[in-house]
Amino acid sequence: MARVWGSFESTIMVLILAFFAGALVPAVNAQAPAPGPAPGPSSDSHAIDQGIAYVLMFLALVLTYLIHPLDAFPSFF
Repeated sequence: MARVWGSFESTIMVLILAFFAGALVPAVNAQAPAPGPAPGPSSDSHAIDQGIAYVLMFLALVLTYLIHPLDAFPSFF
């Protein structure tokens, strides 16, 4: 009877060791958390580009209205 109890005890001991080994293995392979995302740019380049585009379109509109009378009335000059 003692032999059966020794086998049972060995099985329990192996199961406990396997449980702890299974619980510790992921902790050993754990990595540090990834760093957060980089901060955004300090200036909004999209807004700057859009502002330049609006200025250029306004300049084109003004030049068009300044040049248009010369096309409409060629005898002006």
